[in-house]
Amino acid sequence: MKLLVVEDDPALQATLVRTFARRGFVVAAVGDGPAALQRWAASLPDAVVLDLSLPGLDGLQVLAQARAQGLRTPVLILTARGAVGDRVLGLNAGADDYLPKPFDLDELEARLRALVRRSAPEHDAMPAAGVQIGRIRFERDGGAIYRDGVPMELTPRELALMHALLARPGHAVAKERLFEQVFPGEAEVRYEAIEVVAYRLRRKLADTGLELVTLRGLGYLMRAAP
Repeated sequence: MKLLVVEDDPALQATLVRTFARRGFVVAAVGDGPAALQRWAASLPDAVVLDLSLPGLDGLQVLAQARAQGLRTPVLILTARGAVGDRVLGLNAGADDYLPKPFDLDELEARLRALVRRSAPEHDAMPAAGVQIGRIRFERDGGAIYRDGVPMELTPRELALMHALLARPGHAVAKERLFEQVFPGEAEVRYEAIEVVAYRLRRKLADTGLELVTLRGLGYLMRAAP
């Protein structure tokens, strides 16, 4: 399980990283709000442990911005004991669970594993045979993409970008990974070329109900248009 720990207390952060690494987790840790958003979108963890008191952006702001960007990773927030208002705000902002401080590490692990188990059906909700979002349908088996039942006219690179993003709708994909899939083995192509492909594809998706979202400095994701 990939775990992102967002905690600004160095001692507690070190304890969480050490404990969960020993228990077989792949753990990344950051100590402020902006770094949390960047790492979250870039690494796509299976679960996030989020403290509410953070420098830069507080935990609620991080959570709200992540959800607005389409990041659906299960989140467990850490709160001060008795801070009912914080718990309510966190859950309303999109958190999946909370745990008051001080807490038991075994309980924290159990809650995280439960969150990931519960989220698995959501990640697999799309039928294996295809994905339908708005007026766009992606046939997983053959790789064809249709708009209103008619095959879309896409260049090979636009099609490769669609395939990469529709493999997990609503999840961010880093630019580096997309570049490798859209321009495989083309060392002479500039890294910024992926932005040109995304720009052209976004124009073709206008009014389809499917939105190509740019996560500045991080990558892109596909989601249903709000």
